[in-house]
Amino acid sequence: MIARRIWRSHRFLRPFSSSSVCAPPFRVPEFHSQSSSSPASRPFSVHPPTLMKWFGGSRSWYSNEAMAIDSNAGLIDVPLAQTGEGIAECELLKWFVKEGDLIEEFQPLCEVQSDKATIEITSRFKGKVALVSHSPGDIIKVGETLVRLAVEDAQDALLVTADSPEIVIPGGSKQKTDNVVGALSTPAVRNLAKDLGIDINLITGTGKDGRVLKEDVLRFGDQKGFVTDSVSSAHPVVGEDSGSTIASNFEDKTIPLRGFNRAMVKTMTMATSVPHFHFVEEINCDALVELKQFFKENNTDSTIKHTFLPTLIKSLSMALAKYPLVNSCFNAESLEIILKGSHNIGVAMATEHGLVVPNIKNVQSLSLLEITKELSRLQHLATNNKLNPEDVTGGTITLSNIGAIGGKFGSPLLNLPEVAIIALGRIEKVPKFSEEGTVYPASIMMVNIAADHRVLDGATVARFCCQWKEYIEKPELLILQMR
Repeated sequence: MIARRIWRSHRFLRPFSSSSVCAPPFRVPEFHSQSSSSPASRPFSVHPPTLMKWFGGSRSWYSNEAMAIDSNAGLIDVPLAQTGEGIAECELLKWFVKEGDLIEEFQPLCEVQSDKATIEITSRFKGKVALVSHSPGDIIKVGETLVRLAVEDAQDALLVTADSPEIVIPGGSKQKTDNVVGALSTPAVRNLAKDLGIDINLITGTGKDGRVLKEDVLRFGDQKGFVTDSVSSAHPVVGEDSGSTIASNFEDKTIPLRGFNRAMVKTMTMATSVPHFHFVEEINCDALVELKQFFKENNTDSTIKHTFLPTLIKSLSMALAKYPLVNSCFNAESLEIILKGSHNIGVAMATEHGLVVPNIKNVQSLSLLEITKELSRLQHLATNNKLNPEDVTGGTITLSNIGAIGGKFGSPLLNLPEVAIIALGRIEKVPKFSEEGTVYPASIMMVNIAADHRVLDGATVARFCCQWKEYIEKPELLILQMR
């Protein structure tokens, strides 16, 4: 028995396989001369760091270390660990398990929401749920215990976790090897397939070694009719129909801010400390209206809905290519401007869960059709509160399409650390005068560009807007210079 415990302790003291994590401090078990001593007299203390790693999709995380071990009863406390950079707390949305449930390894435990995304927490251990520590709606700090699990051998369970093989995926992040699914793909692709309701194992991959790519999933979804357009405005926003409620209930009600609404408080408060410069212009959208009608009449795919927004996004990217300073961010501490190489254009979406700004990555490399499909995907995820952390991070400039709801003019606040945000009004027919003095109808849209005046001056914003306006009013120039 003593030899077996010593062998275990030597295995337990081996360093982690990941070079990015240092071996945590351990206190070696203390053995006494009397073999009859109880396990309680042989203390075994573990203080591993709280870590989180991705598993099975970009919205699922698991804790690869337990916060505490009761070696006598085989109990493991699973904490809420870091779900993203700068995240200190999350709201518990719902439980997938209850006390007494038997769970398998990698089984979802609960769903939490940070100020960036909704995330599923999955179990790293196989066992039984002994204690659920929180209720839905609770705000949980990073490091607090989520659930206590009873496992057969807590020490061996942690040992397997520490020694599990890891692979490095493109981008430098590390991913646990997974025997649950057979298809070879990245977590983002797996998550896309899951959100579209597609079994990724049915898709034939065209990547290296049969890897399933994002294009393979979208192609399969198009063939099977999984990719559909979902407009967030079809779902009511919180507060739309509050008139009847107010009329029948005169009592005050306190509503705690959660999730994206809580994040908006922080971001907008930060934005008010930045000096804003606003530039307003009106754009003739007659050619844009005709282009949309042409796309609509010649559309052979019923799952695709053509709108004005994809063309506005692509033309914006073309203008950013000529004025890269608008596609930048500002570091106030070092007084440096970082010019962003990718055009990750965010689109503000009002949902019943709050305001969220997912962004379309690398717009400069996408076609109008690809932008349309990606926008549809983001709208679908935002409506169902299933956006991934990578969908809402890394943006370089933002569009706020208030015209889709109503209104000619808006005065937006910056989505820091971006240096520009654009509010789009609705397109409406108004009378205009020609140079000869005759009156003619025109489809006019008002745009308001808010810029960080620490980085952008009025002349730069004006020239940039004029360039964007030219691409919108003359789409042939857009097609001529498009790559």
